[in-house]
Amino acid sequence: MSAEGQERFQTLHELVKGAKIRLNANIWDYLVGATETETTMQRNRASLDAWAFRPRVLRDVSTVDCTGDFLGKRRIRLPVALAPVGSLDSFDPGGAATAGRAASAFGVPIIVSSVTEPGLEGSALANPDGPKIFQLYVRGGPDFIDSHIKRAMDSGYDAFAITVDTAHYSRRERDIAKRFVKHWRARSEGMNHQAALSWADIARVRAAHPNVKLILKGIGTGEDAGMAVEHGVDVVYVSNHGGRQLDHGRGSLAVLPEVVEAVGGRARVWMDGGISRGTDLVKAIILGAEMVGIGRLYCYGLAAAGQDGVRRVLELLEDEVQTCLGLLGASSFAATDRSMLHPVAPVTLPHVHSAFPLLAEPQRGY
Repeated sequence: MSAEGQERFQTLHELVKGAKIRLNANIWDYLVGATETETTMQRNRASLDAWAFRPRVLRDVSTVDCTGDFLGKRRIRLPVALAPVGSLDSFDPGGAATAGRAASAFGVPIIVSSVTEPGLEGSALANPDGPKIFQLYVRGGPDFIDSHIKRAMDSGYDAFAITVDTAHYSRRERDIAKRFVKHWRARSEGMNHQAALSWADIARVRAAHPNVKLILKGIGTGEDAGMAVEHGVDVVYVSNHGGRQLDHGRGSLAVLPEVVEAVGGRARVWMDGGISRGTDLVKAIILGAEMVGIGRLYCYGLAAAGQDGVRRVLELLEDEVQTCLGLLGASSFAATDRSMLHPVAPVTLPHVHSAFPLLAEPQRGY
């Protein structure tokens, strides 16, 4: 990002503000909203706030390594992926192409949603060398799934993710109250195939594509995490869709420890859900996630300033992570452990933006 852009966005909350200024009310509510009472979304934040740090001192942290691992294939600049988000083109005309270029330039992967433009091949062409994963909503039978896997592998994606927590589309009342229907929802067909998806389908996919890195996104219990491992899944991805699917669910960070225990090192564990700060990311890694997805957070950057905005989000997140690790007394993620966390009562009421307190100060004009 240019010096002017860096001066404009020196904190993450400034990118949130920039996004709100640029987006119309319907798209803003789509971005920040969740299902029904929005309880699951709030619990994502509450579960992150329910841990405090126990820092160690007098350790050499003159150099802090914030890098992570991507599927054993390469080191990435942060253990972060841009999570799959539908309708990215609502925030920037380039959609996943713009976001993917930003991710690649910074050095982290993007997970491209099957319901965002410019589609599977177009998103890959825009980001030929960067790490990337394709994520599928199932809208057809076995041939539909197999075709998308082949197309993704032919296009250079590193792995293939199937979302499993969308058997029914939820009631997102911010949208319903405004009678707002997103363009991809208006033309969506075949959702009954997602509702009918079962473990037998996962077994078939694993058998038919043994060399493809397979991810199940939307795991919410240790029981299902164990079943995923039994079915040969490479990555168990803990997620509640940012609170957009089942209402009154648990926060993702609250789910993470039981999933890590159930997996027992037999697969990789990733998670998303409310990650808004570098400290959030560090907590998730300490509790057993190998990589963390960010969704709303990078969409703020995309809406505020396109490719430069996404990259600025990642730069600021990296700065926060480096500061957090250094003040914890850890020179890398590998130098952290569970003793550095302590359960506490949250100090603020959870909200989609409670990680950005300056947004709530009217005198600052936010």
